[in-house]
Amino acid sequence: MDAVVAGSEDAAPAKVNLFLHVLGRRADGYHRLDSLAVFAGAADRLRVMPAATLSLEVGGAFGAALALEPDNLVLRAARALAAAGGIVPTGRLRLDKALPVASGIGGGSADAAAALRLLARWWGLAVGPAELAAIASGLGADVPVCLAGRAARMGGVGEVLGPAPSLPRCGLVLVNPGVPVATAAVFRARTGAFSAPADLAEGWADAAAMAADLAHCRNDLEAPARALCPAIDTVLAALASAPGCLLARMSGSGATCFGLFPAPAVAQTAAAALARPGWWCWGGGLHAA
Repeated sequence: MDAVVAGSEDAAPAKVNLFLHVLGRRADGYHRLDSLAVFAGAADRLRVMPAATLSLEVGGAFGAALALEPDNLVLRAARALAAAGGIVPTGRLRLDKALPVASGIGGGSADAAAALRLLARWWGLAVGPAELAAIASGLGADVPVCLAGRAARMGGVGEVLGPAPSLPRCGLVLVNPGVPVATAAVFRARTGAFSAPADLAEGWADAAAMAADLAHCRNDLEAPARALCPAIDTVLAALASAPGCLLARMSGSGATCFGLFPAPAVAQTAAAALARPGWWCWGGGLHAA
């Protein structure tokens, strides 16, 4: 096992869309969104070690799903950052993949964002926040919010970030049924009218108040995702019936669903009770940025 050097690793926490409204479709085919994104304590981890050339090794519970990818988003992020800094990319990267792949919680985007943060430090690049954000935008719509790594109101196609309401202490359970869902397929299956932006409070006193407010919102991708992946119905029903659950909803384009709970300890207990073969379950609190 390689020794961990200070500053040589970074976390890539799961991004959770507490609501997601599809506001319209642009001329280029991409959709305009309104969403409140938060980050869970569940995370992949990325480490770098000295090496003369750039390489990536993928391991962890879900590493096998990415092992054969010739151009992982982490490597694309590393090369884009090196090009911006005018250097040759070097370093042996190790990604421990703890989050399920193609699951609606931004795992790949979070990994790319972690690569940008980590390698900017490791290479000693004088790259400012605005330049890093521009690189992130070129890698994917979710990468900018994952780069910031804190709760945010997302607009545009996801790259326009605004302040989030003040969040209370709460618990979060994430459940994935073990079925990957393609984002593009979910958007293609979406039908019906577009939504208006959500009207949210400036903050919430507790998790119950937040859940009550969010109940007036929705995830506009949930219906098409459920049609493509009926297992989402089972997950949502299980979450909604868990003791203490204040709100159950799908995140992003699925198939991961979340439950809001009064406190992290309650969420941990619920996640343990929800576990079943083939499901990925995690319970805890929000990521501390």
